[in-house]
Amino acid sequence: MTAALVLLLALVPQAPPPSTEVVAPPAVRAEYEVGPGDVLEVTVYDNPELSRIPTVQTNGALSYPLLGEVQVAGLTVAEIQRKITNLLAKDYLVNPQVEVKVREYQSQFVSVVGEVNSPGRKPLRGRTRLIDVLVEAGGFTPRASGEVMITRVDGEFEGGNKTIRIRLSGGTPTPQDVVNLELPLRNGDIITSSPKFYVTVDGEVNRPGRYAIEADLTVTGAISLAGGLTRFGSGSVKVRRSDPATGETKIIKVDLKDVRNGKQPDLPLQPNDVITVSRRMF
Repeated sequence: MTAALVLLLALVPQAPPPSTEVVAPPAVRAEYEVGPGDVLEVTVYDNPELSRIPTVQTNGALSYPLLGEVQVAGLTVAEIQRKITNLLAKDYLVNPQVEVKVREYQSQFVSVVGEVNSPGRKPLRGRTRLIDVLVEAGGFTPRASGEVMITRVDGEFEGGNKTIRIRLSGGTPTPQDVVNLELPLRNGDIITSSPKFYVTVDGEVNRPGRYAIEADLTVTGAISLAGGLTRFGSGSVKVRRSDPATGETKIIKVDLKDVRNGKQPDLPLQPNDVITVSRRMF
């Protein structure tokens, strides 16, 4: 787990220091539930003629000697094992010893999209965690922001949410990273690795240029990333923001003095904002 986690986080951009509080992600049922297409291996000890490698049919049943069709879709391996044991014990065997395994996982998948090296549909194999799927998807691309969104298509997370967002810190794994990456996935989940978004800071700053948006980046935070104001920089800032849906552009004025005095909020930035610091008028 540790080696895979370190490799996975190596390409994630460094985020601000995380909170020391570790928050558990929403709980989900972790056991794999068998479905149509899965291939099982059923072993009945001391009764090899009853051992089989059946495939779960489209109706959710498997065909089994003596028992005919046994409905197994939606059951865990342990539940199937108990069911076959009880059915054999009822009419055919005394104290049967049954073991059931999944030989091929073919019924449940998640989709991984966005900034990973190998996006696409990935099979669930038993208890499949977020880290398992991200590693199978080849890890993050250099364009990844470190934010992962999980959308639950079939069902919801604890608390009624259909979507949760997880922010990975990058670099050395934190306790919160470990908790987040252990999240069990369910059939139909969509995992989206979000790209970095950028803002441009120009005008009277020491390091004008393009900067990646981290969590909750504001005007003052962007100016700080750009090295602060030059000696000619004023407290007057304009933010040019374009609406991608309409193509319209608006100018938002920010007074840094008012922000410091609490008279104006520190404007949260959006992707592709352009922040221009005006020159002082002497």
